[in-house]
Amino acid sequence: MRRLRHRVPWPAWTPLALASVLAGTALAAPAPAHAAAPPAGAALDPAHSSVSWQSPVYAKGTGGGPEKCPDATSDPDGTVCARFDLTVAVPDGYWDDNPEGGVPLSIRWERPSDDFDLYVYDDHGKQVASSAGTADPEATVIPRASGTYHVLVVPYDVHDNSFTGTAYLPATTDAGDLTSFSGGDGSYTIGAGQLTARADFLKGGQLRLQADPSGSLSDPAGTAIVRRQPALQRHTSSFDAGDYYGIRSPQAVLRVYKKPLRFGLYKPDNRTRIWQEDKPLRWSTGGMRQSLARGADEQFFGGGEQNGSLSHRDRTMYVANSFDWNEGGYNNSQPFYLSSAGYGVFRNTFAPGVYTFGSPVTTGQQERRLDAYYFLGDAKQVIGAYTTLVGKPFMPPVYGLEPGDSDCYLHNANRDERHTLDALKIADGYTEHQMPLGWMLVNDGYGCGYENLEQTAKGLQDHHAQLGLWTQDGIDKLADQVKAGQRVAKLDVAWVGNGYRFALDACDAAKKGIEDNSDARGFVWLPVSWAGAQRCGVLWSGDQKLSWDYIRWQIPTYAGATMSGIAYNTGDVGSIYRHDAEMYARDLQWKAFLPAVMTMDGWASDLTTGKPADQQPWRDGEPYTSVNRKYLQLKERLLPYMYTLSAQAARTGVGAVRPLWLEYPDDPKTLGAQAKYEFLSGPDFLVAPVYEDSDTRDGIYLPKGTWTDYWTGRTYQGPTTLNGYHAPLDTLPLFVREGAIVPMWPKGTTSWQTRDRHELDWDLYPAAHGTSRYTLYEDDGVTRDFAKGAAATQRVSVRGDAGGTAVRVGASRGDYAGKVDARAYRFTVHGGTAPARVLLDGRPLPAGAWSYDAGTRVTTVSTPSLPLDRGFTLRLVDQGKHR
Repeated sequence: MRRLRHRVPWPAWTPLALASVLAGTALAAPAPAHAAAPPAGAALDPAHSSVSWQSPVYAKGTGGGPEKCPDATSDPDGTVCARFDLTVAVPDGYWDDNPEGGVPLSIRWERPSDDFDLYVYDDHGKQVASSAGTADPEATVIPRASGTYHVLVVPYDVHDNSFTGTAYLPATTDAGDLTSFSGGDGSYTIGAGQLTARADFLKGGQLRLQADPSGSLSDPAGTAIVRRQPALQRHTSSFDAGDYYGIRSPQAVLRVYKKPLRFGLYKPDNRTRIWQEDKPLRWSTGGMRQSLARGADEQFFGGGEQNGSLSHRDRTMYVANSFDWNEGGYNNSQPFYLSSAGYGVFRNTFAPGVYTFGSPVTTGQQERRLDAYYFLGDAKQVIGAYTTLVGKPFMPPVYGLEPGDSDCYLHNANRDERHTLDALKIADGYTEHQMPLGWMLVNDGYGCGYENLEQTAKGLQDHHAQLGLWTQDGIDKLADQVKAGQRVAKLDVAWVGNGYRFALDACDAAKKGIEDNSDARGFVWLPVSWAGAQRCGVLWSGDQKLSWDYIRWQIPTYAGATMSGIAYNTGDVGSIYRHDAEMYARDLQWKAFLPAVMTMDGWASDLTTGKPADQQPWRDGEPYTSVNRKYLQLKERLLPYMYTLSAQAARTGVGAVRPLWLEYPDDPKTLGAQAKYEFLSGPDFLVAPVYEDSDTRDGIYLPKGTWTDYWTGRTYQGPTTLNGYHAPLDTLPLFVREGAIVPMWPKGTTSWQTRDRHELDWDLYPAAHGTSRYTLYEDDGVTRDFAKGAAATQRVSVRGDAGGTAVRVGASRGDYAGKVDARAYRFTVHGGTAPARVLLDGRPLPAGAWSYDAGTRVTTVSTPSLPLDRGFTLRLVDQGKHR
């Protein structure tokens, strides 16, 4: 089995389309068993466009990475690991507009059942490319290659096997002049010599543009990503404007320029540019790029999970299967980007891509075809349209929004001899320390199996937690495991198969495996994925080592992933490999405002002593235990708010964790260096994590409007930047938007199962003028009955005026299993002075039912139990008023 958790190459690419290109390349014949050592090296230059070489036969593998290879002087014939030097000599600027962006390099072994890994180093010994998985061939690209590179091939798991290596210089061709144009009823065919293109206008204002220099259009992705093709928008017409043909739809005009063939998309007035190709399509041996003019202030987002990045203007964004879990990695990337010019683009492909958002903008995939869906509208509309195409975010079970815990409990060498049922002792710890726990992975370790599965599941359920299992043996065992009580599945790079398509298929299959064998909702975690994974899983940013930088770069990562319709993206609390009490507490604070969160135990060592350190949130003692409990209980109380956001994400595609720009797109400071390291949790909470060893946070940017400090009640008028904000260990800088209406479970809640269903709290931040509105979503939290309509909504409005504050709570509409008939409410109303009276449906509440805190300027009101099938009005009457 693959131990990739311990083998973390830099960018690992597995270009499937490139593999097919190389498969058709003339390669050297397989070497006989007595083959000599491979040649020392070769050159790629204008006179030598390709090279191939044959390895010796390897009797056995190393079982490890480059560290298992002796140095070249100790292994001159390559009998342990294969070495090959490649010198690339190209003219200046050769790569500037090349679709492939570098030298494609591939190794294909004689028997695909075995496994070779590929690493490339420059002349300074820096690793510049790699492909270390189970794919055949292993393929990568040496970016902007120039100079001498040292190729190292490691026979990881082989049995009397050899490989053939291939590299080539990609040559380029541009689309020529238009030679044909025809079509109607929403579909148009365009020709330019051998290039065939088709423009399909689709329902919902989408455009699908395909192009292929082979003369015919192919669709290798099939229905794997786009499961159902949208219907054609047949209400279109075409016209000849001289320099171009125009195709008009209700939402846009596509220009098809004649000399040379280029495309441009304009608003219905045919004057306002949405995007415009500044050069014709260019293709190469194994790639195709589109070049677009860039707007003066145009910004770019998306690409799935791009570690450490949010706005990509003037940056190069890679979309591929990377096992670099740290800043700059992109293991959960997606071939999609969103522009502030009012459009987004999804490339319907499993091939890797390179997107350079300079001037011009050049975007391309490692395949000789274009298959792009264009979506129009503002950012939220584009995210919605994209996720309608590839799959809306799944609706998680409510326990999936509670904290998770993960470790190996069977024969774990890190923690001496243990058994699966020992996981229940950890669950006891959560209960004892009054900390929420929603689920546990009990076999999270390499070679770690399980025993007593039904008893473990039952024991966890007694702690109000669910059983999770890591799919180390594949997902074909899910049926029996789910019947025994499993409700959470965690995939890993080792077990999902070769390439991006298999990762996506495994996510779909794991979710289906849970749902086919229980009435539960599938809840899946995965560290490697592709476009469409938001429909089936929580994307997890992988194995990181703890540092303050680790905390810092995750902030824009998860907020930025929302711009690709990823509603659930997270990382291990405190990382996996190292532990520090202060960093752990700081990391947990802000991750309490992510929908999904997990602690990884059993792998870490203490940052100072180097000794093994478990990472449950009470392990470090005081003051850390109390701080961690504070935020875990706050996360639990806020579950009605977060669960409603999940329901909204399942409908709109927009997740809870948002960059400031998404809610304030007209404010350029939301893309500033300081705002990059804060985010919105829903529209109402602004979270500015402390990511330095400090009790002060500088550079907190608050957009327009009034913001209330969650802890002190102090208000700030935005836009403004706060420096010197006092943030001791127990204080996460946290601000609430004016007008916020926040549902909460009662204080002290530690589980969705044991919460007081007969009370619901509302935390209100009335606007000085105008009315705020909110709609609460509720269902049974665990089954899939919500998809059949078993759910309820309750509307709340808050209006402030000269006479006081009026709160209108509507009837709860809808039904679901476990819904109560009546409940009491506790309102905390922020701002203003002490009311003279508090009226419930016009009748005064007794003095003991409400109170006012002058220090925080909060009025607290408790109501009696009220029927859910009727609404009511609560009014806080200001002093001197008689209403």
